[in-house]
Amino acid sequence: MQTLRFKDDDALGALSLTKLEEIRGQAHVEDWTAVTLPEATLDSLDPEALRVARIRYKEKHEKDSFFVEIDAWDDITFLNKARLAIQGQLTRAAIILLGRPESGSFIQPSTAQISWILKDAAGLELDYQHFHPPFLLNVDRVFLKIRNLTLRELPGGTLFPVEISQYDEWVLREALHNCIAHQEYRLCSRISVVETPDTLLLSNAGCFLPGSVEQVLHQDAPPSHYPNRLLTEAMVNLNMIDTIGSGIKRMFNTQKKRFMPMPDYVLSIENQVSVRLSGRILDENYTRLMMRRQDLRLDEVVWLDHVQKQQPIHREAVQELRKDRLIEGRVPNLYISALVAQSTNQKVEYTKNRAFDKKYYKDLVLEFLKQHKTATPEDFQRLLMGKFSDLLDEKQRKNRVRSLLYEMSRKDKTIYNAGGRGRGARWELPSP
Repeated sequence: MQTLRFKDDDALGALSLTKLEEIRGQAHVEDWTAVTLPEATLDSLDPEALRVARIRYKEKHEKDSFFVEIDAWDDITFLNKARLAIQGQLTRAAIILLGRPESGSFIQPSTAQISWILKDAAGLELDYQHFHPPFLLNVDRVFLKIRNLTLRELPGGTLFPVEISQYDEWVLREALHNCIAHQEYRLCSRISVVETPDTLLLSNAGCFLPGSVEQVLHQDAPPSHYPNRLLTEAMVNLNMIDTIGSGIKRMFNTQKKRFMPMPDYVLSIENQVSVRLSGRILDENYTRLMMRRQDLRLDEVVWLDHVQKQQPIHREAVQELRKDRLIEGRVPNLYISALVAQSTNQKVEYTKNRAFDKKYYKDLVLEFLKQHKTATPEDFQRLLMGKFSDLLDEKQRKNRVRSLLYEMSRKDKTIYNAGGRGRGARWELPSP
């Protein structure tokens, strides 16, 4: 596991392999966050965090039968109900979410800390700040450090249909709340939020409970166990997370609706789970395709996101995307089809034009001749060329003009050629 180093040189030492194995062996039988702390009292909690916790709890349980009783509960009763205390004794979960900063001593040698680190494009550290309990409040203070700029246009200059921020607030909260809920606190490691000009990387110690991202996206089922079960239940009660297992899937769907790259889960580092959020457009064709093909399934969008990031996808995915002409190239050098990304709307428009727009073009020709009495082929090209589908090249558009004039003169007999052939043609309306 990589150890982050900060200017205050307070990085925690790595645990021995023997200790790590001991912790792993205990994970399935002991909930570290449910351990009670006899020496901790209500004075160990942050008063503002306790007040906000009561508000959040009421919001979560406003439809429950006991809602009208909540305000009458004393603090200990409330903490018992919220799963932050057990039989009147505060737990480690209570310290993590509601504790005063100095109450971290109750959980030593473990630590509860979120570190925000700002880096430039070259990876050099520019700024940092550490956040301690109460996490219920300090999550918002972490968000205030993040520069969330507004994106107004694509790299090519095309405006977004609406202005959007680099990062969706709900996605940020879900990612950071997941780090808190699933952090392996016994590994004595910090939760980190590393910000660069274009990305956010959120990391926590531990393992990815569902096993794989694909499993999460295809199954809306919660993991079979939560190592931090009491902490997780408390966060649910305080309206911070949801245990139904749909949080990650909702993150992906939110990014899809925003036309932004999908979250990237980095699971290759031992005892660490990271999720990277992109705050910029990676491939303009991908973004245009998301805008114009909002009917795509989530798995198709995830495959296309892998393609834009030059990440491998399985053979069946390649075949399906290629069949729909969404990608081009050969494995492993696949790329998103520019034609489909840029012209999907025009394809629909062109199909409609074939059905009823020919009359529109003919009416334009007749109106022009009524006003100007005569017209050359070049006049009609200037009149009509810009009104055909963008899918047609210049040669195809000129052929369309010639075909239209031929049909109007030979079949409809609504116009006639009073001049010669080719450039010498001069079109007029027939005499009444």
